[in-house]
Amino acid sequence: MRRDFDSRQPIADSPPCYHKTVTSKSNVRVRFAPSPTGQLHVGNARTALVNWLYARQTGGTMILRIEDTDIERSEARFETQLIDDLNWLGLDWDEGPDAGGPYAPYRQSDRTPIYREYAERLLSEGKAYLCFCTEAELQRQRELAHAEHRQPIYPGTCRKLDPAEALQRRANGETGAIRLQIPERPIRFHDIVHGQVEFSNEVVSDPIILRSSGMPVYNYVVVIDDALMKITHVIRGDDHLSNTPKQVALYEALNWPVPEFAHLSTILGADRERLSKRHGATSIANFREMGVLPEALTNYLALLGWAPSGGTREIFSPPELVKEFTLERVTPSPAVFDMEKLYWLNRHYIKESALGKIVDLAAPFFGSAGLLPAQLEDATRIWFERVVSLLVASVDRLDQLPGRAAHIFSFDPSAALASPDNADVLGSSNAGAVFSAFTVKILDLQSCGEALTAERFKAIMNEVKAETLAKGKELFHPVRIMLTGSHSGPEFDKLIPILEEGSTLPLPKHVMSVVERVKVFNEARGK
Repeated sequence: MRRDFDSRQPIADSPPCYHKTVTSKSNVRVRFAPSPTGQLHVGNARTALVNWLYARQTGGTMILRIEDTDIERSEARFETQLIDDLNWLGLDWDEGPDAGGPYAPYRQSDRTPIYREYAERLLSEGKAYLCFCTEAELQRQRELAHAEHRQPIYPGTCRKLDPAEALQRRANGETGAIRLQIPERPIRFHDIVHGQVEFSNEVVSDPIILRSSGMPVYNYVVVIDDALMKITHVIRGDDHLSNTPKQVALYEALNWPVPEFAHLSTILGADRERLSKRHGATSIANFREMGVLPEALTNYLALLGWAPSGGTREIFSPPELVKEFTLERVTPSPAVFDMEKLYWLNRHYIKESALGKIVDLAAPFFGSAGLLPAQLEDATRIWFERVVSLLVASVDRLDQLPGRAAHIFSFDPSAALASPDNADVLGSSNAGAVFSAFTVKILDLQSCGEALTAERFKAIMNEVKAETLAKGKELFHPVRIMLTGSHSGPEFDKLIPILEEGSTLPLPKHVMSVVERVKVFNEARGK
């Protein structure tokens, strides 16, 4: 049974073999087709985002298709994770393995009979042929081509076989692959990013579409799926550009219209080499674990290889991206992944987010560090909100918050006294007097049973100032070292209530009160 489709026709006056289809915006159908063989890379996430933006901007249809024909490497857990990562980024789809749709199934592993049917059709129409070359023979041909400085393409050995003889050999039990017969002319296609593209047939060997094992290959199945799912625009990374002539040849052989292509530029690291794990975080899971907000990452990924029209604006919400995005402003030039730019955007979105949202996102990082319980009681949450509010302006990523909170949860007076950073303050003439006066005031407060509020702390500092004649840095730096271990840090009027209230909460790691800190600091000083 034939499964032809066609609602689009090539432009009548297009040059021979130069395909550009006419598609109304409402009929746009795009797909993101990842392989579940590992974590979702930022390059693939950028591809998913661009497809999503184009679908939403045109009122078209977004499809998720799982390309899991690599049976040895494909795993269900990776499919689950990539769907979770896409949802985390705020992307959705209209058809897919979890959403269903009119062109199901949406996993390639469930579509094998379809691929075999079309391979046999191409074979019967003389547009493909059986190839009985062994892997050893093919390897020898590649080595010979290399030695003779030729393109290592298949020389068409089995193309010369009589089709009837080839079919008889297969009927007799001899296994053979099916190869597509590439036409002896240049292959041209239109690319929205790269313009008109042409490949000489001399550099495109007859590709295998069905292996002798019966398993189909990528360049074949992707065409069958895109055609039967009526994909109008194939938007993907430019590492697929060299695959496209083989795919165009398949569309032509099956008399199917060729979709529009848009090959997105390569993403490079700071060293201008292709982005990889050696550059640091590269997967969506990595950035989630670092505490990068999805809004920031989505915004940044959209800017890789695309620029809005007019001005230098860089901050866009998802609805604004949908409104502004056009494929025509996607550049073919490689895009450099700039972590600092991403962190700058992340700081912006952290600052603009509601405090409650940031508290919810930050809590797991503190829990993993052993600083917070798994479930926050009301009093603990209110206190933790104050901690986050105090520290969040100083971080690029949420995973930095526990480290920034070290002066709250951890206090090591011996390390503070030995730190070279504190040497100038500790060696100043007024430091000892400030330490002594402040200690007396704090211990007197404790003996009276009076609570240490921000206002009472300010009054004590004024008393210490009057007694020691120390002011400015000479007054505040010694006290900071005494309470936090560092001569710099957050404002006392915010820090002191956090320390005092935190010391009363049932936390996994005890927060020392001001009195406790003063006592252990003096013990470390030998006082």
